[in-house]
Amino acid sequence: MAERTSTGLLTMMLEPTPAVAMTLPAEVREKLAELELELSEGDITQKGYEKKRSKLLAPYIPQIQGVDPSLQIDNRIQASPQAVLPGSKLNKSRAANTRDERFRSADLHTEAVQAALAKYKERKMPMPSKRRSVLVQSSVEACTPPDTSSASEDEGSLRRQGRLTTSTPYQGHGHPAVEHWFNRVIQGSSTSSSASSTSSHPGGRSITNTTAHAALNANAAATALADLMAHTQLGVPVNSRVSNKIQQLLNTLKRPKRPPLREFFVDDFEELLDVQQPDPNQPKPEGQQMSPLEGEPLGVVTNWPPSLPAALQRWGTTHPKSPCLTALDNAGKSVYTLTYGKLWTRSQKLAYTLLNKLSTRNEPLLVPGDRVALVFPNNDPVMFMVAFYGCLLAELVPVPIEVPLTRKDAGSQQIGFLLGSCGVTLALTTDACQKGLPKAQTGEVVTFKGWPRLLWFVTDGKHVVKPPKDWHPPIREASNEIAYIEYKTSKEGSTMGITVSHSVMLAHCHALTQACCYTEAETITNVLDFKREAGLWHGVLTSVMNRMHVISIPYSLMKVNPLSWIQKVHTYKARVAVVKSRDMHWSLLAQRDQRDISLSSLRMLIVADGANPWSISSCDAFLNVFQARGLRPEVICPCASSSEAMTVAIRRPPEMGVPPPGKAVLSMGGLSHSVIRVDTEEKLSVLTVQDVGQVMPGALICVVRVEGTPYLCQTDEVGEICVSSGSTGLAYYGLPGMTKNIFETIPITLSGVPISDRPFTRTSLLGFVGPDSLVFVVGKMDGLMVVSGRRHNADDVVATALAVEPMKFVYRGRIAVFSVSVLHDERIVVVAEQRPDASEEDSFQWMSRVLQAIDSIHQVGVYCLALVPANTLPKAPLGGIHISETKQRFLEGALHPCNVLMCPHTCVTNLPKPRQKQPEVGPASMIVGNLVAGKRIAQACGRDVGQLEDNDQARKFLYIQDVLQWRAQATPDHPLFLVLNAKGTVASTASCLQLHKKAERVAAALMGRLNTGDHVALVYPPGVDLIATFYGCLYAGCVPVTVRPPHPQNLATTLPTVKMIVEVSKSVCILTTQAIMKLLKSKEAAAAVDIKSWPTVMDTDDLPRKKISQMYKPPTPEMLAYLDFSVSTTGILAGVKMSHAATSALCRSIKLQCELYPSRQIAICLDPYCGLGFALWCLCSVYSGHQSILVPPLELESNASLWLAAVSQYKVRVTFCSYSVMEMCTKGLGSQTEALRLRNVNLSCVRTCMVVAEERPRITLTQSFSKIFKDLGLSPRAVSTTFGCRVNVAICLQPNRLGKLAEQGTAGPDPTTVYVDMRALRHDRVRLVERGSPHSLPLMESGKILPGVKVIIANTETKGPLGDSHLGEIWVSSPHNATGYYTVYGEEGLHADHFNTKLSFGDTQTVWARTGYLGFLRRTELTDASGERHDALYVVGSLDETLELRGMRYHPIDIETSVIRSHKSIAECAVFTWTNLLVVVVELEGSEQEALDLVALVTNVVLEEHYLIVGVVVVVDPGVIPINSRGEKQRMHLRDGFLADQLDPIYVAYNM
Repeated sequence: MAERTSTGLLTMMLEPTPAVAMTLPAEVREKLAELELELSEGDITQKGYEKKRSKLLAPYIPQIQGVDPSLQIDNRIQASPQAVLPGSKLNKSRAANTRDERFRSADLHTEAVQAALAKYKERKMPMPSKRRSVLVQSSVEACTPPDTSSASEDEGSLRRQGRLTTSTPYQGHGHPAVEHWFNRVIQGSSTSSSASSTSSHPGGRSITNTTAHAALNANAAATALADLMAHTQLGVPVNSRVSNKIQQLLNTLKRPKRPPLREFFVDDFEELLDVQQPDPNQPKPEGQQMSPLEGEPLGVVTNWPPSLPAALQRWGTTHPKSPCLTALDNAGKSVYTLTYGKLWTRSQKLAYTLLNKLSTRNEPLLVPGDRVALVFPNNDPVMFMVAFYGCLLAELVPVPIEVPLTRKDAGSQQIGFLLGSCGVTLALTTDACQKGLPKAQTGEVVTFKGWPRLLWFVTDGKHVVKPPKDWHPPIREASNEIAYIEYKTSKEGSTMGITVSHSVMLAHCHALTQACCYTEAETITNVLDFKREAGLWHGVLTSVMNRMHVISIPYSLMKVNPLSWIQKVHTYKARVAVVKSRDMHWSLLAQRDQRDISLSSLRMLIVADGANPWSISSCDAFLNVFQARGLRPEVICPCASSSEAMTVAIRRPPEMGVPPPGKAVLSMGGLSHSVIRVDTEEKLSVLTVQDVGQVMPGALICVVRVEGTPYLCQTDEVGEICVSSGSTGLAYYGLPGMTKNIFETIPITLSGVPISDRPFTRTSLLGFVGPDSLVFVVGKMDGLMVVSGRRHNADDVVATALAVEPMKFVYRGRIAVFSVSVLHDERIVVVAEQRPDASEEDSFQWMSRVLQAIDSIHQVGVYCLALVPANTLPKAPLGGIHISETKQRFLEGALHPCNVLMCPHTCVTNLPKPRQKQPEVGPASMIVGNLVAGKRIAQACGRDVGQLEDNDQARKFLYIQDVLQWRAQATPDHPLFLVLNAKGTVASTASCLQLHKKAERVAAALMGRLNTGDHVALVYPPGVDLIATFYGCLYAGCVPVTVRPPHPQNLATTLPTVKMIVEVSKSVCILTTQAIMKLLKSKEAAAAVDIKSWPTVMDTDDLPRKKISQMYKPPTPEMLAYLDFSVSTTGILAGVKMSHAATSALCRSIKLQCELYPSRQIAICLDPYCGLGFALWCLCSVYSGHQSILVPPLELESNASLWLAAVSQYKVRVTFCSYSVMEMCTKGLGSQTEALRLRNVNLSCVRTCMVVAEERPRITLTQSFSKIFKDLGLSPRAVSTTFGCRVNVAICLQPNRLGKLAEQGTAGPDPTTVYVDMRALRHDRVRLVERGSPHSLPLMESGKILPGVKVIIANTETKGPLGDSHLGEIWVSSPHNATGYYTVYGEEGLHADHFNTKLSFGDTQTVWARTGYLGFLRRTELTDASGERHDALYVVGSLDETLELRGMRYHPIDIETSVIRSHKSIAECAVFTWTNLLVVVVELEGSEQEALDLVALVTNVVLEEHYLIVGVVVVVDPGVIPINSRGEKQRMHLRDGFLADQLDPIYVAYNM
């Protein structure tokens, strides 16, 4: 250790690590097995194990190419020649023998990467899939899920016929391994509850997993079904491409990548994110405190000009013919040579013109000290130089910036802010450049986005004036006035202006002259941008100070001919060249063509970006090639600089007698903890850096800690280099706060004493001082990414990515690495431009290898790797990538990648711990706890039906069919129904008598053929026929089952559902229309189902007018009246039995709640086949006698305004609709309210518009509906919701009342909204929060509980009652509860407790039905008509739909809401789980190139807001997510479609 800290560095020794190629002898294998055992038993440490293992394997490892075999024998003792300490005697002379070793470091990294990759066995990762044209499939396979138009609540996904019998779930899968994996998939979440077949609620058989094969007899089907259920969680039959991919994904996730999460406490309510604890074994600095390092003093030069303008004046008058600057064209020919005489006279002319010839309203436009923008292209250094010195002579402050090419240049807006804050009003430019700028209609240059209004002045000859003889520019001594402002772009993309004073400019020229030994009239070639940094300092300022001749090589020429700078060094016998490592790299690629070049004239090759750790490889490779052409090794002089501190350090030319260059081979692991460690253990992850020479003359530097107080670092610690000298920038223009932080830092010792009274400037360079006082730089603050407390440098990550098969798939210079903050930590993102010829497979292979290489070498996971098409990343002015703009586009979803790989599983290690279920508190203690806490037990009830005396004539009748007969006699002509068609005209009507007569005809037709109690399927479109046949069945003593007819355009998906309901309900007969009858027996139908097995089909279009002698009278009201079949959103078909008593009770309860009587009209826009929709269509009008205006929702597809126009036309006060209808109106009519107003649509008549639903109220939809139609007079209080479910179709209805009636009426108060904490909800708790607080979720109450209905909240596990505001299952007791499921295969026992269950404690007598929905009751401050406090019921979501992930309960809608918010092009979203992976399906409303942008945004938002990792992101076309008629997403159908590969997705991303 002592040795390490004293020198601060050692160098690396090579160790081979390629995979062992040959088979090992048996005894070695035995010893290895013993070692493995010791490790697993814990008898040996990981380190010891690796040491012993490598010793055993050493003799069998093949040689590393290019390394002398003698080095390999025992690499722990013997070091290669380069491994000697940089300062040691051996290395003193820069002899040629170090060249080979020096070159080798260039490939060291590539070699390390290849070795790292060899450690990974080729892991098969699932490749993302892009859309391929769908091949011709068999008709059953090819059908896609129904779109909204044909979606039926009863559409099962019977798209896998015959699959059960043909394939078993495990063909060629290692079954036990898979199961073992499922138990601890990802973060050990418990199995998801989304496998619909095993869900506990509601009954019926699960459509998603059965077949409609009539051939399967009940027994075989039951076994097959049970078999499939047993496997549902584990995978669909393996012949599906999708499940193979998911299996692959699970396999790649199996390998635990990170150490397991440590314990931490979960507060009762909050989920705490895991805080990364520092690793106790991480390296810590052990050296002494560093002492500040001083450069040699600035020499005193006799006859040194007192300022830069003075130098120009001197040379312009004494050596006017001396060449100053040679400009080249794109062919490399010299265009123009500016002499010092010309520079002097032209600058004077410009200075005179600027000060005297530009005026506004007789005031001069400019006064000394004003800022002026210099906008010159990079191929015109001459005009720039004249303009720059012209400004200096006029005492104006030049602000050189890039030429804006378009209005939307990357970063151009920020430049505009800089110009605005500097108060720039004038821009100088050339004639050619001015012509090229975009113009407005007036012919003036446009004002760019974010820019101030500028006057553009062209500095070419004809616009400037010769000054009069007596005018002389003021030549003053260098002062502290601002000389020029250099722009700089920060990591975040904001642009700052750094002010440089005249005295600083002079001092910097002096220091550079001394450090580089510049002499008068030397020739120098400059490849860099002459507007800023080293290009400006060497090629424009210091050159004039020393009357040097600059050959300026434009970037455009370098692109055409990368060798041009070397050719010019040769032609002009240049002594000095200023380049970047990129230029050296480019010239290597092109050097083969040139033989007769000599670089022997060079005494200094200044590498301006020598501070980039990877410049060493370019330097070494360049030297290796050009040493033969006269390049001497000691000529290469890397330097370090920054815009703020200017030149910080530079390697001196050899004639100055400085120590030899140093090289350090550092452990990346150490560097990530800011500690300098020479690498001895792990040879792969090393960083080889070269020194950047000595401190500048007259400067004092020190290294301080990066964050917090600027304490001095220890000698073996990496920190930010700070400089104190007379030649650093002064300030950020107009930003005093930031200036203080950067330009006025006072470093202090560990004991807290300032090290000097001089302020220091932070350089933003990270590094340390090595032996021989050499400065080493290992990175920049801009590229620093702090991930889980460890520091990584963007440049290092880029280099690792490039070392993976470098030039094949991506462009070398076009890789951006940055970090984004997701879930309270930085996450690394790599974006690269892909070559057009790279195939998908190849790119994906490359991407997965890059991930492995970065993981292996930097020990950090990459969060996202994206490839974009060539030339699409935003460019920085001189090539390179505009990083901050790229990051901005990534976060906005505007990058449009063509390939994406997300790896959240490996790099997100700070998720909250999966919740462990606590042993439940018993029900009794819960009640006691609530009593002690003063909380009431959560229960509520509607008004008591018995006490509501009303003149309800229908009450006398026990049966609804008797009510119809009575109405037909008492009020025969009273209109009951009116059905509208798409045009808004009346399609059919029915009075009491007409309906009765039609029903009689049906009964007459049935009575001879069927027995009482037979079940009859009614397959009708919405209309009077459906209602009449329903009553006809009751008249005949049959049990009706209403079934939605199949969709003629989509038989393949809709017909099997019809078939299934007919079979499951055991219907002996189908009643329908002639058209549908033909359809049921058509050829197309035969392709979808077995049409021979239909029961008797009768059409009722032309029945004879017959009276029936005797109506059927049921012996008791408990008899079955009808069956109500519906498909739940989880894909389960459930039929419930409704008795006559329940039917009458339901009608009476709705009549009382909505105050329905014969003189009222209500409009209904619902489907009439099940639930409350059926009751309102078929039952309520007959019972209460009101007229129903029926609007079939399907008609809205061709005429969206149909329902609202009808409501307005008939002045309806009460109307019912579904969410899908509301959505159609909101989307379809949102922009047409004006047109509707002109058509006299007025909704002010509406008192109540109730949305019929079996889900949590959709607040955003109801609010936007109210907002849009407010313009048509809709009261904001009118819209409210209802809630029903399978066990009770109407639990809540909220008839809002307006005006006076509200005071006396029976209606309750407005529905209330509360905000709950979404995190608490996941733990099954309700915690009320303020609106707008983080993680808040708005919930609206579901409506007022109906008369006769009692509701209680019960614990799902213990079945004990819960307290107020506790989340539990909603249980309901009411006379209109259904009496049970009507199911098949003897499953009733399974679900019996859904209909008659009792509390385990408290009131154990009442019989309740379990709704299967989670919710809570909350007593509000409001009172209802009876003066009682109002109890509000809040429905949170269906238990069946919840996803159980990481031990917490998630409601899909919450995740979906977050996802839809994340990008404007996401039209709809649905989530489900599959084998514990969260799958997110998004519909893309936009161009397909946006598809891949969504992957990262979706992953980010779900992580941030729900602490969940998305496993698969599927991007599909709009309309793919199936929706039923209630507007609910059919997530299980979607899941089946996905697994059977039927979605034709645009893109599927499998997140690693």
